[in-house]
Amino acid sequence: MNAPVLHVALDLQELDRAVRIAHEAVEGGAEWIEAGTPLIKSVGMEAVRRLHDEFPGHEIVADMKVADTGTIEVEMAAKSGATVVCILADADDAVIREAVRAARLYGVRTMADLLNVADPVGRSKELEAMGVDIINAHVGIDQQMIGLDSVSLLAAIADAVTIPLAVAGGLDAVTAAQAVAAGADIVIVGGTIIRSDDVTGAARGIVEAIEHPSVRPKEKPDPTEEIRHLFLSVSAPNVTDAMHRTGAMTGLVSLCGRVKMAGPAVTVQTFGGDWAKPVEAIDVAQPGEVIVIDNSSAVDVAPWGELATLSCINRGLAGVVIDGAARDVDDIKKTGFPVYATATCPNAGEPKGFGEIGARIQCCGQEVHAGDWIVGDESGVVVVPKARAYEVARRAVEVAKTEKRIREEIRRGDTLASLTELLKWEKR
Repeated sequence: MNAPVLHVALDLQELDRAVRIAHEAVEGGAEWIEAGTPLIKSVGMEAVRRLHDEFPGHEIVADMKVADTGTIEVEMAAKSGATVVCILADADDAVIREAVRAARLYGVRTMADLLNVADPVGRSKELEAMGVDIINAHVGIDQQMIGLDSVSLLAAIADAVTIPLAVAGGLDAVTAAQAVAAGADIVIVGGTIIRSDDVTGAARGIVEAIEHPSVRPKEKPDPTEEIRHLFLSVSAPNVTDAMHRTGAMTGLVSLCGRVKMAGPAVTVQTFGGDWAKPVEAIDVAQPGEVIVIDNSSAVDVAPWGELATLSCINRGLAGVVIDGAARDVDDIKKTGFPVYATATCPNAGEPKGFGEIGARIQCCGQEVHAGDWIVGDESGVVVVPKARAYEVARRAVEVAKTEKRIREEIRRGDTLASLTELLKWEKR
């Protein structure tokens, strides 16, 4: 191959939406059009037929992820109009060979997807020897969520084979340019394009990046600050959606209205307004952390007020969550600091010193451990287990991208039910 090409992956469930988005991507310079696996599973070979009819002259890729019956599945895709058929690189050699034979018979090419292959370099050499036409250095969505990246995988196999190389997995304009510099011939992009509110512009930006790559060295961000940045770029509803609609605290209200916070939890167990441990926690907490207080759900006496809030601001903390009451609400509102409580009450308790800092607590219906991530906005507060914080933050960003595209299509006149084909996907 000569110049690198942009291949747009239509990883959607709705065929009409996929076709509209594909037209916008082609306008932006996409040359290869893929019926993604979700689309094929949703509507079958009709997806391939429709794309073949809509985009004459373009390569039509059927992401079949063939793992068995290589001949049948390649034949299905080829007869439906595909010019490239994707097979799984870790399929049995007999499947690979049958898929290659069928591809030769029907005049199409095979692309082997290295998803989850234990030895990508060795397997790439074997695939080339068996006659596979293209190798795809692919890191799947779930793997991306825990920090794996496709450019590193591509770089590892670039010198091992002579056939064309594709790369896929969470690419944007910057990483697409890095992939071309590492040896990619085909740059496969899904979410960055198909979830954009400006699909044509997104595609055009990636085309420009891969045609004139100016590769910036990758910087290793501080893990905590990267997680914080990701969480602050999305909404609390995005975060709970990313955890299959779990983790949301109940009964809380943001005293300062439209605020955002994200940070690791400093947990506090106290009892009915005893404000000693909550206030002591301010000095224990590090900048960027969130104090989470179990006030035994008491709403008739407050363990928190304005002076504690001002102390948090001085310490650079990210917010406060109280399963119980707060007071001095008028003064707290003036600060604009993220304080969440289940009630307000002017009564203060006594600083008796009962309780504990750093213990596992129950707060507003959720178990919270020290170090768990607390994410809040005006919709409420979500608890994210510490061990899953990076993964959930990445998944929440993908949820936000999906909503952004749907929001744009609603702006153009569609409705949520029609876009998502709601009746079709109701549970039976």
